[in-house]
Amino acid sequence: MDAADFYTGIVAESFAPLKSFSFDPGPYAEFVREAGDPALELGCGDGDPLLALRRQGLDVEGVDSSADMLERCRRRAEAAGIDVTVHHQRMEALSLPRRYRAVFLAGPTFNLLPDDGTAVAALRSIRGHLLDGGCALVPLHVPAPTPADQIGRVRTATADDGAELRFSLVSEERDETLRTRTSLLRYERHGDGGSTVEERPWLLHWYTRSGFEELAAAAGLSTVSVTDADGNAAGDAVTAMTFRLRAGHR
Repeated sequence: MDAADFYTGIVAESFAPLKSFSFDPGPYAEFVREAGDPALELGCGDGDPLLALRRQGLDVEGVDSSADMLERCRRRAEAAGIDVTVHHQRMEALSLPRRYRAVFLAGPTFNLLPDDGTAVAALRSIRGHLLDGGCALVPLHVPAPTPADQIGRVRTATADDGAELRFSLVSEERDETLRTRTSLLRYERHGDGGSTVEERPWLLHWYTRSGFEELAAAAGLSTVSVTDADGNAAGDAVTAMTFRLRAGHR
């Protein structure tokens, strides 16, 4: 299932109540201040950390492929009195009216792109929307196999209207050749209006360090640095790394 279709309906409704953490806006604010604005967050979802950056007065826009997630972002922004510009587009097919000094993803959203071909198209879109010399920040990770005791375990939360939301991992398949992990996820909603149960496949696609650098170079982006989760220079064996890329002069 495409990410644009995955993050709709019950999944979009459950996203905020069921998420286990929120992104610290600090590192992204620091990146935008260093690289300069205007800036663009890819995969901004329902507004974390986009709204926090706008609250700090940074000129940051957002883009996401899910209309439902963007609607939740707009409602949150309106409730908080924050002016925000968001665009409903796929990152591999961007066509925006501005170019930016900084483009970033908060967390490894880039891993949702299903294959290398889509990834290089997204990197070309990033390059096409960066000013010459502009920078992109792309976090990536190699997902580990889920422990067996986590499969079938149910997490619960409460929706805004009091309904019970449930989430569980039904099954998981891993393909080391294609570098993909496909998880079958179950979402449930139980309330006075009845019950809804949906199962959706969720695909993650990962990269080797050298492989991603080659994709970036093919898109016209040079690798400035690769850091680990602690901000140190990443070795070849790390499973979570953040690429800082620069757009060369045309």
